[in-house]
Amino acid sequence: MTDTDLVVVLPGIMGSILGVSTRDRSAAENLVWAPTAGAVWNNLTGRLRIQDFPIPEGCGDEPPGDRVEAVELMPDVHAIPGVWTPVKGYTPLVEHLEQLGYRRHQPGDPRPGNLLTVPYDWRLSNRYNGQRLAGIVEPALDRWRSQGGRYANAQLVFVCHSMGGLVARWYIEKCGGFGHTRRLITLGTPWRGAASAVEQLVNGVTPGIGPLHVDLTTFARSLPSLYQLMPEYACMTNGPRDYQKTTAHAALPLPSARVTDAMSFYTTLQDAEVSRPDSKTISHAIVGTRQPTTTTISINPDGTATAFETFGADNDYGDGTVPLTGAIGHDEPLDTPRVFRVRDGHGNLHRNPAALDQIEEILTTASVRRRASQPVKVRVRAPDLTLAAEALQIEADIDGEDRRHALRIVVTHESGRILESRQPTNRDGHAHATFTNLPPGTHTITVDSPPNQPGMPGTGPNYGGPIEPVTTTTLIWPNDL
Repeated sequence: MTDTDLVVVLPGIMGSILGVSTRDRSAAENLVWAPTAGAVWNNLTGRLRIQDFPIPEGCGDEPPGDRVEAVELMPDVHAIPGVWTPVKGYTPLVEHLEQLGYRRHQPGDPRPGNLLTVPYDWRLSNRYNGQRLAGIVEPALDRWRSQGGRYANAQLVFVCHSMGGLVARWYIEKCGGFGHTRRLITLGTPWRGAASAVEQLVNGVTPGIGPLHVDLTTFARSLPSLYQLMPEYACMTNGPRDYQKTTAHAALPLPSARVTDAMSFYTTLQDAEVSRPDSKTISHAIVGTRQPTTTTISINPDGTATAFETFGADNDYGDGTVPLTGAIGHDEPLDTPRVFRVRDGHGNLHRNPAALDQIEEILTTASVRRRASQPVKVRVRAPDLTLAAEALQIEADIDGEDRRHALRIVVTHESGRILESRQPTNRDGHAHATFTNLPPGTHTITVDSPPNQPGMPGTGPNYGGPIEPVTTTTLIWPNDL
């Protein structure tokens, strides 16, 4: 890797602020999807609401002409029930890159920057956004190269979270971007899709917790991007050892044209990558592992979907949103050494210290390791969404033979205020905590070691560690919305 390259950051679905331009106001002044400093539902219940801007049927890979524009990356936690997992903001990732010496261009500064953040309209087709990306990054690369000398042969390095990796892959493989790209770093990108997208599209928002008063299902089912998150791998089950691809499953109650188009998106990418061997050598996938993750789907007689975390008796886990099967390239075994594994949730991968260390290693070619040498591994189960009137149930399981370790479960408000901290009883490696009367909001759930515990296993009957922290996010929805 060379320090003369241009680093490009792409967020995942929902990770870009969106606004509507009018004759009198710019998109930045007229936001429909924005950080709200305390209430995700303000985006969904205000004067301008994102669900009022669905993508009309038949748009395909083109924008609908509704004057919605991407403004900047989401700095704060963001979530839309029925679309995707709650995701924390991108400020720590960008700040980490800045600490490595990368610099965004500042207005009035004649010098070009070598750090470019690219928001995009995440409602739209990944094909469209991949083509749009070319018109943004290539002029920026030309400006950076125009400095001459050691910058003349600079290339692009993409750092992408979740769906952003699909946008970058399409640009690289189908829009000529391979000639300008040195590295593609992905965090939690569904290289082969995520079964949770099928569950969301089929079931809508949200069976099991009671109907929300805000209609988000129609909006979610209009998004080309959400369909393009459906798996390419055989995720549909009719019974043990009977798995089909979405395009072959007759009972799947989704528009067949959309399902076929989503499959074509992946197979076209895969064919292009297979035909270009350098595709594999430039790619660095960082994936979340060992968290309970929807992996397969069955369709019930009433047309609803039931999610499973297994292929038959096998559980490969994932990051809580993208299963390991979907996170690894189509021609790679699940135990491939070509990916870097992190024990954390999908919505926190781009902020995880180990993942940030790995990005730094790739960018600088210097070995960086700041993690404990033998951390205790945990799995965390928490809902993406629950109503304020209901109790929040959190479960944690310790992997490994020595499962005596004490652990702590912390619930933190999006403002940074700790709401509750518990040290539940560890019963043979399993702990459970129930939290009631939590205020509405988007809360971070962290499972780690309690403070002031000995650092090595075996020092006491209940102690050990340190536990490698796992972070996930839960949206507590107000009862009256």
